[in-house]
Amino acid sequence: MSTAAAPVRTGAVLADLLPAARHRYAVDAALVAGGAVLTGIAAQISVPVPGSPVPVTGQTFAALLIGTALGARRGFLSLALYALVGMAGVPWFSGGTSGPGGASFGYVLGMLLAATVVGALARRGGDRSVLRTAGTMAVGSLVVYAVGVPYLALSTGMSMGEAVAAGLVPFLVGDALKAALAMGALPASWKLAGRRG
Repeated sequence: MSTAAAPVRTGAVLADLLPAARHRYAVDAALVAGGAVLTGIAAQISVPVPGSPVPVTGQTFAALLIGTALGARRGFLSLALYALVGMAGVPWFSGGTSGPGGASFGYVLGMLLAATVVGALARRGGDRSVLRTAGTMAVGSLVVYAVGVPYLALSTGMSMGEAVAAGLVPFLVGDALKAALAMGALPASWKLAGRRG
């Protein structure tokens, strides 16, 4: 895989390449809602982890891709919509759950912040090459864990060490695989966009 950046204008994210000059607000609203729905669907890919109240899901991967593709503002709004609708009762958190609280709700809050951070990094070219995408995904994952693991400790009464063992360590291999997928998909999308642009 090449690490060369695509020749598309700087300061843009993938969603900015959509033709929508006259209907920008409608397109942005559709992208935000679509990102929330995609995150809800990805959360249903849920595999229990023995010894952990937090399952492996597709939710984090979706949140990081949404933030990267939509940018900081739309990524934040998309994950905020996902969190608010789930807190209001729509059963689209991991395993078909809903409502505030629960041991894994901190990860939802972390994803909201992570989508914003990776969106800002993407606007600076953080998704244009394999190496930059790897760094962007690593930063996003760190943000999710920086919020999710302490929340897990507080909500369950675990020590921080126990929360790290139950809510971080079992997920590192899966995160590496998700990052590898993003490292192929995002730079390839920019290359394709560069050829069409």
